[in-house]
Amino acid sequence: MPSRQSEAPELIWLQPEHSGRGPRPAHSRSSIAEAAVRIADSEGLDAVSMRKVAAELGAGTMSLYNYVPKKEHLFDLMVDQIAGEYELPAEPSGDWRADLTALATMQLAVLRRHSWAPRLIAARPSLGPNGLRYTEYFLGVMAATELTGSGKMEAMAQLNGFLCQFADWEHSTTGRSPRWITDMVSYLQGVAATGQYPRLTQVLAEGPAPTAPDAVFDRLLQRILTALCEA
Repeated sequence: MPSRQSEAPELIWLQPEHSGRGPRPAHSRSSIAEAAVRIADSEGLDAVSMRKVAAELGAGTMSLYNYVPKKEHLFDLMVDQIAGEYELPAEPSGDWRADLTALATMQLAVLRRHSWAPRLIAARPSLGPNGLRYTEYFLGVMAATELTGSGKMEAMAQLNGFLCQFADWEHSTTGRSPRWITDMVSYLQGVAATGQYPRLTQVLAEGPAPTAPDAVFDRLLQRILTALCEA
């Protein structure tokens, strides 16, 4: 006989949170997602398990499968839970570049708070209730552009991809040792001295651009927005 887990839809949004019959549920998708996010924030995504989430909630592990039949469903709930942190304006301003800059900055702040999120979003994007709220706002912003409907959805995916990649890069460089940076500078100086890479040597001679994370982000974001909406 197939198990409850194997019978569950691939998307948790295709099944009701509870049937409405019987006693009031002891937990909710939101409370389960909150517990999973707390674990991921403190211990990393690999530490998230149904057993740990159940312990965090003071529940039995098997009882959680009545709310979340698959671990993949738990990941979907986690992604949607942090999407609820976006403080979106009621309506776009009509200036798509300003609105997307504000939205991307807000999104990066969320990804910085949850270092596990870029990896999960890239592997398993999800559109739960909070994700749909974000999508509706994004499409409202894009109404001020000449992109087609499919173009707007592609732009959202591309912007999200850039934000996840940038946040992941930030997280990966946080623990990078000063010795690694010193060695890289020394290596590039040696490469430039060989004369084999004149274009690279010329770029290095111009001096580095500002490398503070926010300055790098602002510079790259504006290039991305131009490519997305003005091509």
